[in-house]
Amino acid sequence: MQPSWKRTFGIIWTGQFVSLLSSSAVNFAIVIWLSLETGSAEVLAYAAIATFLPQTLIGPFAGVYIDRWNRKRTMIAADGFIALCTLAMSVLFYAGYTELTFIYGLLALRSVGSAFHMPAMQASVPLLAPESELLRIGGINQVIQSVSSIAGPALGALAIGLMDIGNVLLLDVAGAVIAITSLLFVHIPDPPREAGEEPAGVRQALRDLRLGISAVTADKGISWLFLFSILATFCIMPVAVLFPLLTLQHFGGGKFEMSLIEVVWGVGMLVGGSVLGIFKPTLSKIVIINSMHILLGVSLAASGLLPATGFVIFVLLTVLGGVAASIYNASFTTVLQEKINPGMLGRVFSMYFSIALLPSMIGLLSTGFIADHIGITRTFVILGSVIGLIGVMSFFVPVLMRLDIKPEPNAERR
Repeated sequence: MQPSWKRTFGIIWTGQFVSLLSSSAVNFAIVIWLSLETGSAEVLAYAAIATFLPQTLIGPFAGVYIDRWNRKRTMIAADGFIALCTLAMSVLFYAGYTELTFIYGLLALRSVGSAFHMPAMQASVPLLAPESELLRIGGINQVIQSVSSIAGPALGALAIGLMDIGNVLLLDVAGAVIAITSLLFVHIPDPPREAGEEPAGVRQALRDLRLGISAVTADKGISWLFLFSILATFCIMPVAVLFPLLTLQHFGGGKFEMSLIEVVWGVGMLVGGSVLGIFKPTLSKIVIINSMHILLGVSLAASGLLPATGFVIFVLLTVLGGVAASIYNASFTTVLQEKINPGMLGRVFSMYFSIALLPSMIGLLSTGFIADHIGITRTFVILGSVIGLIGVMSFFVPVLMRLDIKPEPNAERR
């Protein structure tokens, strides 16, 4: 363990914060540009699919190789690859190539780099800091992500108003260069290799996936938790894509209003994380998860019922949705950390994200049809109601409700 671990994290966090902030700004600028240029829900859905699908498909397999590669070099290579893809996108815009096919392809390539970068960063944390500090480090990471999600959209809206989209993309390139530079000044150790460790081939990757699946299916409560979370994510993804169009087409907003909605969602997530960190509720985490599904569903459904003059209420409901999403994510993660063997957690989380997002791709593919034939506001009402119903149904599954019950200290003596 490095005695100067705080200095090491300070250097890494500085670079990562700049990178996250610039990426958040550029991602939102792309959403604004696509919304203003096309006004199409289908286009936004395809952009979201291009952003998430590669991570979803290769994520579980990427983890197998990350554990065997040099973590620092993996992070640098991933950041560099993402920067090159963004630079290529900027060059295409300068040259006048604005075909959506090119944009989708480069978004997909950026997603491949992200599939390796974030897991490598998370897997490096226990190697750099004392175990007693991991919770605090996790909290700081959450704050950095929340601040980036708050400031990024505001910066993206400002940038797209002052510069062409090609110039805006260069912000992400600059952020990646700063992140790579910060990594060059630190040492990240690799985990010790086990004697006779099997090479990271396809057979080993498939074996790791099977073990992860077994870790989930062995506990029926965890299985139900996965099922309900996957169903909720299936409904959330199309709604998330339609937020900009609801702001533009229903409430008659513009760039400022679109960025405001993104900012207040981040504020809600920051508030939700702070509430858990300060008050540490003693309520069952399963009850909290179910309640947050209901709260999020109500906020989305109510947003779809608002008149065109109800933008201020929409802002408040978005804050409420951000709070619910943050508390849900933290509670869900904690349950898995408590119930799953630590040696299985990496592949279980990777597997969850893949399983949760793959069905969501189907929901995203139908986003254009839903928005055009059902209407954006009705889509919010219908999918929000389904999410709320999932939360209600969860209370009636006994094996799930017992998942967070701690055994009594004297239970074994009886």
